[in-house]
Amino acid sequence: MTRRSAEVRLDALLRTACEVIVERGLANTRTADVAQAAGVSQALVFYHFSTKERLLARAFAYAAEQDLARLDAVVRSSATPLVKLKRILKLYAPSGRSQSWAMWIDGWSESLRSPELEKVSRRLDLRWKEDLTSVISAGVGDGTFTCDDPTGAAWRINALIDGLAVQVAVHDRVISRRQLAEWVRHSAARELGLDPAELE
Repeated sequence: MTRRSAEVRLDALLRTACEVIVERGLANTRTADVAQAAGVSQALVFYHFSTKERLLARAFAYAAEQDLARLDAVVRSSATPLVKLKRILKLYAPSGRSQSWAMWIDGWSESLRSPELEKVSRRLDLRWKEDLTSVISAGVGDGTFTCDDPTGAAWRINALIDGLAVQVAVHDRVISRRQLAEWVRHSAARELGLDPAELE
């Protein structure tokens, strides 16, 4: 197997693993399930991931990195801090069938029992908070936002979205995505000295 074909196969395996995990959950996903869904031998799965725990951690990271790539595009753009904030809030909130959120929720839960997954989820989760902190700090610097504690504000805004996203993803029709977005706008506006209408 050439290095290039191994990389292509690895990418396909990770995509397939994510699909299987969303369907079966992290705790119920076996290497055999991923191999069968990908149409490859279990030996090939172990070639790329020496253990089931490593497969699950890498698949979780792969899924999360897709979200983080979109976040990076927002943060690195030339948009104003206010525009970046609105884009981040929209990007972070659950949408559609919330498969990404299903993976995050499952990943947080399994991290209680898997040190490898906990390390990955902590690193990826902190990226969201650090990037939001940098956008808030830039907005404070240019006078767009009023906030004495950008790090605390970023953590509180993320915590609110995390909690509401669990409700939307797990409990059907408890709150609507529209209600979630409105509560997040109002909370972020209070944190940053804005009128909620500025975040619409």
